[in-house]
Amino acid sequence: MTIYNFCAGPAMLPVDVMQQAQNELLDWQGLGRSVMEISHRSKEYIDLAEQAEQDLRDLLAIPDNYKVLFAHGGGRGQFAAVPMNLQGRGKTAAFLTTGSWSQDAFDEANKYLSSNLVAKTEHKDGLSVVPSITAEMINQDAAYFHYCSNETVDGIEVNTIPETGNVPIVVDMSSNILSKQLDVSKFGVIYAGAQKNIGPSGLAVVIVRDDLLDSAMAETPSFMKYQTIAKFNSMYNTPPTYSWYLAGLVFKWLKAQGGLEKIAVVNSQKAELLYQCIDESDFYINKVHPDFRSKMNVTFHLPNTDLDSVFLEQAEAIGLVALKGHRKVGGMRASIYNAMPLEGVITLTNFMQEFARRHK
Repeated sequence: MTIYNFCAGPAMLPVDVMQQAQNELLDWQGLGRSVMEISHRSKEYIDLAEQAEQDLRDLLAIPDNYKVLFAHGGGRGQFAAVPMNLQGRGKTAAFLTTGSWSQDAFDEANKYLSSNLVAKTEHKDGLSVVPSITAEMINQDAAYFHYCSNETVDGIEVNTIPETGNVPIVVDMSSNILSKQLDVSKFGVIYAGAQKNIGPSGLAVVIVRDDLLDSAMAETPSFMKYQTIAKFNSMYNTPPTYSWYLAGLVFKWLKAQGGLEKIAVVNSQKAELLYQCIDESDFYINKVHPDFRSKMNVTFHLPNTDLDSVFLEQAEAIGLVALKGHRKVGGMRASIYNAMPLEGVITLTNFMQEFARRHK
């Protein structure tokens, strides 16, 4: 039986990547040792790290005036790192909150500067809607403007880059980075926890514009300071080497798929198929306006919560696992990141249609 893992994170990785990692586990590049067992300052590992960065730069077309950092602490670590690193630009920050993760980032930032809530998700006709952001809504003295481009808990995706005037945009792209093409030059800082579309947990990728490197508050821990991380090529202290290695394999896999343009087509096909199944049914309910539905995390509810456990049990019995919604919102959640094949979504929608037929 094929297992399709719809976990929101840590999420499934491409099968090809996992098989290569398995084959190389005990003997990497003929060294007779695992990549986990060699010095991060060895020539072999430095070559790996440099290639991983170059592959990421190629995939996202990252301009030369941006540094790419491979940091500790995952996405949540950046909730603190961002305000500490940008506080020198101003004592306030502007926020759009669209769900659980952007709210947590807002709360964390308040420990280091004054966070101003510019706007938050609205609810119209029972559906979640993300308001448009214009420069006039933002204090132009703010250190930065922050938003989360995809909320995994709530199934909300922000597809339009906010207009912020001269205020640098900081975006948490933990759950939709590398899912489609992106104009990096529109942002001051892009950060992402790895455990969705990049690799295993424990790693954060940070893409930061050069002019923002020297704005940290004095108390910023050295290993979290962007300028220090950049100066030491992400090796100021021992990095999460195995996570970095696996991220590099994922970047190569994405290139082999045809890059982000091609992976975005597949991601759209998967999301359209699943939302069509929901919309054409009078059984399943999605509570997000179609303009803001996530292509990575599809949330839906059954008409009766008593059916939730039955749905999950029967789904798991045929290999559809980790579909339970986040505890904050309940219901179901199918996370369909890059590594989820189209066949997995087809199998899920077929099951959903049959389940609805039997339980109406």
